[in-house]
Amino acid sequence: MSTVALLPPRKKPKEESITAWALAARGGDTEAVEHFVRALHPDVRRYVTFLGADPQSADDLAQDTFLRALSSLHRFEGRSSARTWLLTIARRAVIDGIRHSSARPRLADAADWETVVERNQPRDLPGFDDGVVLAELLDALPDDRREAFVLTQMLGLPYAEVALITGCPIGTVRSRVARARGSLMRWLGEADGT
Repeated sequence: MSTVALLPPRKKPKEESITAWALAARGGDTEAVEHFVRALHPDVRRYVTFLGADPQSADDLAQDTFLRALSSLHRFEGRSSARTWLLTIARRAVIDGIRHSSARPRLADAADWETVVERNQPRDLPGFDDGVVLAELLDALPDDRREAFVLTQMLGLPYAEVALITGCPIGTVRSRVARARGSLMRWLGEADGT
């Protein structure tokens, strides 16, 4: 790990300064490289951790991000902010890390690895039967309510985006989702006998 990553950040620099440092670093200015890395290291580390890296691999991924960025600085033209450019590289580093680790077999410390795998299976998740029941309940909803519910609650799209997709006002989307929820809760209550 470089000493740059260990130095405490002063005050948070502005985007223009960071981009200017990246452009100067591209030209060979070693002090600009130091400023660039120091300014963005905390953000990169936080971002790769957020994307699912465990704390031990987050440091490695952050370092990999900066190695990739510094080796390709000659291609950075400043059309976007240096932060955006670097976080795009960080995202790719995380994806590559996940691909790499999932392609490699994992070693088990236990002699009976099958028991270990069974114990570590997720619990309290809907099973096949629950999934069939949910699909049947969703099919029972009117088409407009089902569409709004699936887009917002299952796919996680914002109400405004669903309004654009469906061609109706946001208030209508909210109403459809609320009615779909109410129907589903009522039907599930009836099925449970409550």
